[in-house]
Amino acid sequence: MYVCLNAFLTLALAGLKSLAVPALRPDLYAQWRAQQEARSLLRERDSPHPPERLLQSVWHHQRLRRDELRTLDGQPVRVLHPGFWNHGAGPDFRGAVLQFAHEEPRSGDVEIDLLPQNWEAHHHLDNPDFAGVILHVLWTAGAASASGRPALALCDFLDVPLAEMHSWAASGASESWPESLRGACSAPLSQLDAGRTEELLRQAALVRFQRKAREFETRARHAGWDQALWEGMFRALGYKQNVWAMQRVAELLPSLRDGAGSLLALQARLLGVSGFLPEDLPPASQPGDYLRVLWDHWWRDRDHFRAVLLPKSLWRMHGLRPANKPQRRLALASHWLASGDCPAKLERWFTTAPPGPSTEASLLACLQPALDDHWSWHWGIDSARQRRPQPLLGESRATDLAINIILPWFWARARAGKNDALAAAAEERYLAWPVAQDNSLLRLARHRLLGGQGAIRLKTASSQQGLLQIIHDFCDQSNSLCADCTFPDLVRSCCGL
Repeated sequence: MYVCLNAFLTLALAGLKSLAVPALRPDLYAQWRAQQEARSLLRERDSPHPPERLLQSVWHHQRLRRDELRTLDGQPVRVLHPGFWNHGAGPDFRGAVLQFAHEEPRSGDVEIDLLPQNWEAHHHLDNPDFAGVILHVLWTAGAASASGRPALALCDFLDVPLAEMHSWAASGASESWPESLRGACSAPLSQLDAGRTEELLRQAALVRFQRKAREFETRARHAGWDQALWEGMFRALGYKQNVWAMQRVAELLPSLRDGAGSLLALQARLLGVSGFLPEDLPPASQPGDYLRVLWDHWWRDRDHFRAVLLPKSLWRMHGLRPANKPQRRLALASHWLASGDCPAKLERWFTTAPPGPSTEASLLACLQPALDDHWSWHWGIDSARQRRPQPLLGESRATDLAINIILPWFWARARAGKNDALAAAAEERYLAWPVAQDNSLLRLARHRLLGGQGAIRLKTASSQQGLLQIIHDFCDQSNSLCADCTFPDLVRSCCGL
């Protein structure tokens, strides 16, 4: 009898606990995000112009029709690298690489202002920190820029209308948070059980997934679905240091692939246009040397592509492991291009590989090329031969490609074709994909948001993506002290805390 009574009381208490903390609504995170966007817009509604922070985000992410950019005086300008966002004193972006008309590419800084007259109003004219500015980026071209530099009006080149850009906009500074301080949301998040925390991360991950998919859809309107996929794949191969250089190479693919009859011809064009081949063949090269073979292809094509050659200074090599060097990643991409059916192979993988633990391995098998006579045995163009062959693609990079590029691309294409079943399949695979490689940002976020005590283990790549989205939507709008951050109160309100 007492055993039965104890069992009854245990079940009753469990029921009361579940009633006290209701399940999360399916659209909860999306509603929170909308509230945050509305809050930001209310702060900006008194201004007749978009906020400067939005313009900085547009430039940072290059949410522009990049192949149409022209300065106020009509010069075409190519953005080979937008520069690195500077959150301190001085120009907004440091180290940009731009090409004006048919000039040689130049490196310098980019300053972003709402209005042309802000150059003088903000005292940039006599400030030596702004001497290296090579482009003055404005919202509108209502008057000539007082900077004396080439100027570009963003209002003419957004890739979506301004109203849509407001809802997309990146939020702000990327600060390095002190590891000794936990975020203000750490305490309320610790009151969530593992199931509710996972659900919150799942909802945030879907927001991130669909945002990336919409970016593919936007690019596909201008360049087609295959080109949008190629640009995404190349960006992913660039890692964070060389994303924009890889983006530029991908934008040149229609001309680079035209007439390239072999794998080696493609490798020569990709490496040559990227600036990785020497101006002249070294005298010591021997017939049959890999560099000599590349040169035999490249010398015929070099003049044809001279106007679009990337400067070698565009690439950032510091801190890269040999396997991650861009030359090796371009060699990998050359195999995908030479096969002639990479998008079709991905489609066969997507429609035939069963969901489950084998999905990751099957994608890696789909993207892993056969042994390359040179690159499977060498880290660089002229490096020593390795004792054992090294794969051109690893598991962690295949996961990054799946989560950030391939599955969002399939979802966007399925939605555009009104194929709900395929869109659901892409979403299902995204949510179930095994956990990706850890990194410093995720480690810091777990410490800051989840208390750094391992209370929840991120079991899937999508849960990692959800955590990154929360950082993007809330942490990046605050500072290391969580000033004015609404996320802690939102967590408390949904849990009745």
